[in-house]
Amino acid sequence: MSISHFIREIGRGKQGARDLTREQAAELMGLVLDGAVPDLQLGAFCIAMRVKGETAQEMAGFLDALDSRLQRIPNDNAAPVVVLPSYNGARRLPLFTPLLAMLLSVQGLRVLVHGGNTEDSRVSTEAVMRELGLACLTSLRALTESEVAYVPAKLLSPGLWRLMQVRRSLGLRNSAHSLVKMMNPVDGSALLVASYTHREYESSMTDTLQLMQANAMLLRGTEGEPVADPRRLRKSVLLKAGLLFAEHDPQDTLSADSTAYPGGLNAGQTADYIRSLLAQPERIPAPIQAQVKQLCELAHQISVTP
Repeated sequence: MSISHFIREIGRGKQGARDLTREQAAELMGLVLDGAVPDLQLGAFCIAMRVKGETAQEMAGFLDALDSRLQRIPNDNAAPVVVLPSYNGARRLPLFTPLLAMLLSVQGLRVLVHGGNTEDSRVSTEAVMRELGLACLTSLRALTESEVAYVPAKLLSPGLWRLMQVRRSLGLRNSAHSLVKMMNPVDGSALLVASYTHREYESSMTDTLQLMQANAMLLRGTEGEPVADPRRLRKSVLLKAGLLFAEHDPQDTLSADSTAYPGGLNAGQTADYIRSLLAQPERIPAPIQAQVKQLCELAHQISVTP
């Protein structure tokens, strides 16, 4: 099905492009996710949105389309499942996302990590979690108490996964890479940890999460992962049903020298490093400990006042 009428609106360049309404964005993304768009127009859509940039209303519409097509993890418990989107992996620092997930599980929380690679040069969360012996789901089911589990994006939404793979042919990220950081694959109470790589995304992502009435933490993570930067205390925003619950802004306080953390670790070495930190909790970076505390506080509030 042709989407040329949408491309005419969004493809006029950064200055001339027109924004879509939430309803238009939902219609457009629905066609993309359903595989109804010809390849040439799909590439044009990806590049046009990359040049224009997505508004909060457009991202909310994209999420609306995705939500109606997602395969979901059931949760009939009042306690939220913590959702960690993990798509960037690690290149410079150790991959701390599995550590965050395991620390949250120690506090009694269930943690769902979803992800998938669109480039092969980084250490992936899935590989590290397998090395740690954590569950990697091949079918969707409810999580047990204090469980940490990984689910591939392809299982949650084949259409979204296809869109993410366009990066391999175009060489550019597209709207799907932002969508996965804010999608909620849980049917029931959930607490999403969303992250951004550049400060200019903070405002638009906050607006989108508010429009989606999300329970969420938003922070500038490590290499695009949803885990606090181990080297410095950075701002985090906590939302409950889309409303501001708390804001922590330590003004980018340096907490450790970057040389304190080994680089160049493969999946097996990263798993060993995480085990060593769990065995000596005093070595766990202070920003990650602070993130765990904040998430536990918000999860408790969600549980007692849904």
